[in-house]
Order: sequence, then structure tokens, then C-alpha cells
Amino acid sequence: MVSEPVTGAWRAPDHPGRRQWATGGPIRTEAGGLLPAFSLAYETWGTLNSDASNAVLAEHALTGDSHAAGPAGPGHVTPGWWDGLIGPGKALDTGEFFVVVPNVLGGCQGSTGPSSPDGDGKPWGSRFPSLTTRDLVAAETMLADTLGIERWAAVVGGSMGGMRALEWAVTWPSRVGALLVLASTARASAEQIAWASPQLHAIRSDPAWHGGDFYDAAEGPHRGLGIARRIAHVTYRSEPELAERFGRQRQPDGRFAVESYLDHHADKLVRRFDAGSYVVLTESMNAHDVGRDRGGVAAALSRVTARTIVAGVDSDRLYPLAQSRALAEGIGGEAAVVSSPYGHDSFLIETDQISALVKTLLN
Repeated sequence: MVSEPVTGAWRAPDHPGRRQWATGGPIRTEAGGLLPAFSLAYETWGTLNSDASNAVLAEHALTGDSHAAGPAGPGHVTPGWWDGLIGPGKALDTGEFFVVVPNVLGGCQGSTGPSSPDGDGKPWGSRFPSLTTRDLVAAETMLADTLGIERWAAVVGGSMGGMRALEWAVTWPSRVGALLVLASTARASAEQIAWASPQLHAIRSDPAWHGGDFYDAAEGPHRGLGIARRIAHVTYRSEPELAERFGRQRQPDGRFAVESYLDHHADKLVRRFDAGSYVVLTESMNAHDVGRDRGGVAAALSRVTARTIVAGVDSDRLYPLAQSRALAEGIGGEAAVVSSPYGHDSFLIETDQISALVKTLLN
């Protein structure tokens, strides 16, 4: 078996793949931290029209990246996470729209994050500042300005991507024409924060964590990151699906089949993601609250002027359907239901249903 890498982050001089980069800074974070300069990796599909009116921003979830469409290949260890939605004739038709997908600030697939070098050439590690959803959108605002996009035709995203999509529409109402929020919420709930807590503890309790400064060590905190992924993945799927697929089946080695399934997903993640980014971005999700310093959630949602669809998944136990319905009601947008046995991950799996929502939004 190939040994686990210290980090699964993209790091120069790795192959760039389809990535492009935009740079900006300084950025002062909500918590008072400072990034003197930063880069966002991004990918685009389609062509921006003459008045820049056909641009769509697609926001990835926690362990996603800029590679939303296309096969795995040099620079991209996994195929596009929304490949069924982006391309000629698809819901995000690249013959009509210019689709932009950035890797989030704090991420690990080309954008500035804990694994990135700071001004002295050393990885940021434990010195990387805490981020909020608002900080992530502030960085993406720089990208939009760099690309000459004053107003997005639509901003779409699920889970953590839905948080950023919503924050865009609240922070910059005039810059978002249409909004699709999938399997997300206006603010993180106590239960969502509680599910995140053991994941963060698992990473920080790994002896190879070294307080976040592990990048030059012989071994990274892959055990802690793998445990975090196992915990998270259970919340991403539904109990009926796990029961149907695995039941109490055992493998020849004695392990339950469902345990092997979780092991597989943990092993995949540690080879393509970074423990430092996992901590920073999970904490940004915990801090998510569109109503903070805006007079509360209701006041914040009243700022949204975009044509809006909010869709929840009927089997989602991490971001329950009731949260999506409350969000749609607060905005005054359309509430929709994705019917699926696959739980929270349905926004990545149910291509036909998500495509129908995107087409409704854009038409």
C-alpha cells in the first residue's frame, strides 16, 4: 500500500491542471487576522459575453475544489464534482453561460490556505488566520472584480457552498441576479457544531498534528483526518441507505462492510485534502451566521433581492429539510425538495433533480 502523504494539498510545483489564479490582498478577517496577500485558484467553462452578464458562480462544499467538471487527470486527482451539470447542453450550459468555480480561501487545492507558503516561504500552518463565511466571500469578491464581473447571473452552491452563495446574496444584493441554495442553512445549528466537534478533536489529537505545523515533518495527521472523514461521512448519508447497502454484512476479514466503506472514503480524502484546511474550513462553517452584526437572521435575509430557490433533501440528517424551508420563507423565495435516499450528499448525486432546479432558476 502507498503510504499516506503528509498533506493531500496541491502545492507548487505540482501540475496546474485547468487552474488559473487571481491574487489580491491584504484581507482583514472578521476575527481580526490579516492575510497580506492571497491567491484563489479557479476554473472556468464557457465564454464571458461582452457585457459580462452571463457569469454563474458555483460554490463547492467542504472538501470540494475548483474542478467541478471534467475527468481526473494531471493536477486533478478526482473527476469534476458537478460534471453532470456543467457543459454543453447541460443545466449550466457552457454554450450560454460562463461558469466560474473558485477553490475557497483557506482551501488546499491551489488557493491560499494553511499548507501555502507565507511571505517568508514557510507554510502558514498554525499561523493561518481563522476565517468565516463572510471572509471567504470577501476573497471571492476580489475574484469577481478581477474577472470584470459586476453582477452574477446566478450564484449556486450546496452545503458549505450554499452558505457562501447565501452570504453573497446578503452582502452584495445588487451583484446576485439569481440564487440557488442546496442543503444548507442561514446559520450553523448546535447539532451541526456538535457533529463537527469530534472531527476537530480527532485531527488535533493526532500526535502528528504538531499544533498545525506538520508540513515539514515526516508524517502528517492522516489518522486524525481519516477519523474526521469517517464521522462526517456518516452524517452525509442516510440510515435507510446504509441499511439497504450494507446491513450487518461482514467481509472475509471480519470487518463489517459499512466499516470498510468508511475506511475507503477516509483513505481517499487523506490523499487529496489537507488537515489544516479541514480545520480552518470546518470552523468557518461553525461560525456561519448571516444574521451576525446585521440585526439577526430575519433582517439579513430581508436584504436578498435575487430570484431564489432553496432546496433541501428529504433524507438529510445533517442539514434537515426544515432548515431549508425556514430559509426559503425568510427570503421569500421558492422552497423545493430533493427526494432521495442518499442524505446530505444528494446535492452531488441527484443530477437530474438538481439540473431541473438550475434550469428553473435560470429560465
